[in-house]
Amino acid sequence: MQHPSRVLRALLLAACAALAGLGVSAQTAPASTSGIQSANIFEVKPEASADPGYATQTNAERGKVQPGNNAPMWRQVGAGATGFSSLPKSEAPEAGNLIQPFVQYPGSSYTNAGEAWRQVRNNWLIPYGGSLLLIVMLSLAFVYFAKGPMKTTLPATGRKIERFTPFERAAHWSNAIAFVALGVSGVVMAYGKFFLLPIMGATLFGWLTYALKNLHNFAGPLFAVSMVVVFVTFLKDNWPEKGDLQWVLKGGGMLGGHAPATNRFNPGSKAIFWGGVFFLGLIIIASGFVMDKIVPGLIYERGTMQIAHMVHAVTSVLMLAMFLAHAYLGSVGMDGAYEGMRHGYVDEAWAKEHHEYWYDDIKSGKIPAQRSALPATSSPITPSQPV
Repeated sequence: MQHPSRVLRALLLAACAALAGLGVSAQTAPASTSGIQSANIFEVKPEASADPGYATQTNAERGKVQPGNNAPMWRQVGAGATGFSSLPKSEAPEAGNLIQPFVQYPGSSYTNAGEAWRQVRNNWLIPYGGSLLLIVMLSLAFVYFAKGPMKTTLPATGRKIERFTPFERAAHWSNAIAFVALGVSGVVMAYGKFFLLPIMGATLFGWLTYALKNLHNFAGPLFAVSMVVVFVTFLKDNWPEKGDLQWVLKGGGMLGGHAPATNRFNPGSKAIFWGGVFFLGLIIIASGFVMDKIVPGLIYERGTMQIAHMVHAVTSVLMLAMFLAHAYLGSVGMDGAYEGMRHGYVDEAWAKEHHEYWYDDIKSGKIPAQRSALPATSSPITPSQPV
């Protein structure tokens, strides 16, 4: 009888041998080939793309050789082909065109109009427009902190001259309030994603821009009406005059020395009037009306809206930059200027120093010291009073 330990060793050796044999057989046994058919590459039928006329096939023809391949249709869409639409042409003139034709706007590459407009907006209007506004604001801040406001050197007399009537002030402030609403909403819509979106988050910023967009659309017509009133009201005192060039050459006194005498409005104000109110204002209002779709008889195609937007953006940024300087000089940049527009009256000394010709006309009686029927806060100057 064998010893039990010898029997166990024999069994272990047999088990190890069996496991080794199974491993070898698993490595050498071929994998199952059920369902797989061999083929000779020289006998494989060519792809459908090798068929003659493949690139010019219609969508129906392509469906016969490659079911589900709609490349011909999308190629035609990309080329600007007009598809079917049940919408009337009078209401949706481009309803059958998904992709606009190729154009090249100033500053864009030659591509479809939608992409060309995007390139102009993102590569030119946004960066350069924002830079201009930032430069103007920083420049005004530098002037204020470096030189301070322009002060009146003559001592105040206590005698008041009516600079603006109640109607003139109402026209100005109506236009100014509409302009601020348009300016703030426009800046937020154009540049808000850079400085507000990271702070507010997408949801709040989305609701804010949605609200400001509607405010912008409603404030636009109000701005247009008040702009016309402002233009008609102040036109007679803003015509160019003989001494305006000398005032410009001396920078209105900001380059040193005393500013040359001017009439009721100096050449700087006249530049704002003609360049901002008339020229830029007219273009901004016209392009804004196009984007608001309130111009009768105009066909509102995407290309028309894109051009209107680019023109509107350029002129709006220029007007913002110009009116920032105007607002600075009319508020903290010049002592007494804001009081004149806020209350309607300025001191006799202020009028003499900043608008001497206008003051002389009042002193001589050519222009009444008070043109409205409302009483002045102090007694206005009369021709008989001393200078």
